[in-house]
Amino acid sequence: MMLEPSIDDLQEKIKSKYTLATIAAKRARELQHTNNVLVENSKSNKYVGQALEEIYAGKLFVKEDSK
Repeated sequence: MMLEPSIDDLQEKIKSKYTLATIAAKRARELQHTNNVLVENSKSNKYVGQALEEIYAGKLFVKEDSK
């Protein structure tokens, strides 16, 4: 089974694997309660997969601190 989008593609959007996993997990929990997917025609039936598709589409992102 191959992850779509790939981890390499996702890391172009969010550099840290740990941040990526945290955001996807939090969003998956939100989707479980609301089922309000931000991406049309999601390929995945699972919440984590839908969250990863949203990250890849640029719907979810990390706000950088301005220093």
